[in-house]
Amino acid sequence: MSGEKTAVIVLNWNSAADTLACLASLAKVESQAFTTLLVDNGSSDGTVGLVRRAFPAVEILELPRNLGFAGGNNAGFRSLRGRGFESVVFLNNDTVVDPGFLLPLLDELQKPWVGIAAPKILYMDDPGRIWYAGGVLESATGLIEHTGIRQPDGPRFDTPEPVWYATGCCLGMRCRDFDAVGGFDERFRMYGEDVDLSIKVRKRGLVIMYQPASRIWHRVSASSGGEMNLGKQLRKSGAAMTLFAKHGMIGSLVLYPLLLPFRAVLGLLRFQLFRRIASQEREEA
Repeated sequence: MSGEKTAVIVLNWNSAADTLACLASLAKVESQAFTTLLVDNGSSDGTVGLVRRAFPAVEILELPRNLGFAGGNNAGFRSLRGRGFESVVFLNNDTVVDPGFLLPLLDELQKPWVGIAAPKILYMDDPGRIWYAGGVLESATGLIEHTGIRQPDGPRFDTPEPVWYATGCCLGMRCRDFDAVGGFDERFRMYGEDVDLSIKVRKRGLVIMYQPASRIWHRVSASSGGEMNLGKQLRKSGAAMTLFAKHGMIGSLVLYPLLLPFRAVLGLLRFQLFRRIASQEREEA
């Protein structure tokens, strides 16, 4: 599949530096023509003007206010209707992409049983380390986690395979499938909307395919503990409970809050171990 009928939607809110770096990487993508759409979520930092000057070929949709991740991306998708697009890639603005990231995703979407194609995602500040190599969802206990997170990249993460969910950081879909499942659920203003989308796609009998030939890098600080921020964890927990209630995951509704303290402690221990190992690796380098 060529990129001619593909749109890449990049959502921005007051993040000019990240967005410019993301668009610069998209400008180097090895593909036939595709359309890049910047959706600006009511920014006040002048991003739109900077993008117009630096990347005049990028289309821009200016929203009057911040609609959140789900609302902003849905608005961007709606603006593309009637223009003949066959596929759409949703891409976080705090990413940079490999020049060859697009075609492996589009090739997966040629397979009628694939509903979502997701790339390998690595840390931008530690580019040889995995942030996402698949997603695991255990409906009985409410466990939701990325496969391979914080682990060194290697051959074991190089096999395309079906996974439980795709992350909204980057995912590709056929437009007709995104329409059929109703897009992102805007009740999830932050976190959970990507897992919800994946569940809706799976309920249609389609699979979520992890495709490591597609690679991007995500600006998540692996060493500073940003992922362990208490506020972020509370928002993710609230979104998880909304997700479980929506999809009737009774076991998760009961066990998730009970297991949360244990998982939090385990997560901190794993993070401290990671920091120790990463420090040793830097000293040996």
